[in-house]
Amino acid sequence: MDNRPVGVYDSGLGGLTVWREIRRQWPEESLIYLGDGKNCPYGARPAEEIRQLADEAVEKLVAMGCKMVVVACNTATAAAIEFLRAKYNTLPIVGMEPAVKPASLHTRTGVIGVLATARSLDGDLFRRTAARYGADIRVLTAVGEGFVELVEANREHTREAFDTVRRILDPMIEGGADQIVLGCTHYPFLLPVFERIVAGRGVTIVDPSPAVARRVGQLLDQNDLHAEPGHTPYCDFITFADEEYRKRLEYKAFEQDENIAGETH
Repeated sequence: MDNRPVGVYDSGLGGLTVWREIRRQWPEESLIYLGDGKNCPYGARPAEEIRQLADEAVEKLVAMGCKMVVVACNTATAAAIEFLRAKYNTLPIVGMEPAVKPASLHTRTGVIGVLATARSLDGDLFRRTAARYGADIRVLTAVGEGFVELVEANREHTREAFDTVRRILDPMIEGGADQIVLGCTHYPFLLPVFERIVAGRGVTIVDPSPAVARRVGQLLDQNDLHAEPGHTPYCDFITFADEEYRKRLEYKAFEQDENIAGETH
């Protein structure tokens, strides 16, 4: 048993979609969420710069006593996960893997779509995953241009968001994709928009966040790191940006699911 917190890190607000799932599945675990904010978005930054930013974030979470770190950022995972696991080799680190496998297993048309940042789609992790699970299917990819910026600006419920998503999603659907994988943790904040666009078109949107939370549980089990039964958890929110951004993280976290009860300080 270990009552230390689990650290969750993202370039900004997006990793809160993973934070939500961890809170739902493991409600006795304390969490420290680090949303960089200062350097968001990561999507087009050079890989070496992303590794440096990810290293600074994980170092901060380790210094705050985290027993595990979830890199809830597809771009940071693609650029830095192997480096982080080598440097912090005594720390369980969970990354984001494009959900190509479940999409490939459930496609009826033999075509799936993957929406992600440019850096994620250009990474070895995505190429290996697509080669392993997508060998017998067609994988259509597209950069979610503007998606992160919409979420960071709290504009995900606007007409602009609908038009932006539809412009990128429609060609995938017209190309036969019946499974659309969300390859960036910001993108699930746009789920209501996705669902409006795919309604009645036989398309499933695949959000990997629940699977990531299950992996957190597996590693807690394997390393005997679960919090004690009855432990009262807390949630902290930190950032490399300013206090206003930190408050936005906290607000967005609990706005995302009003059914999550947690103590913040």
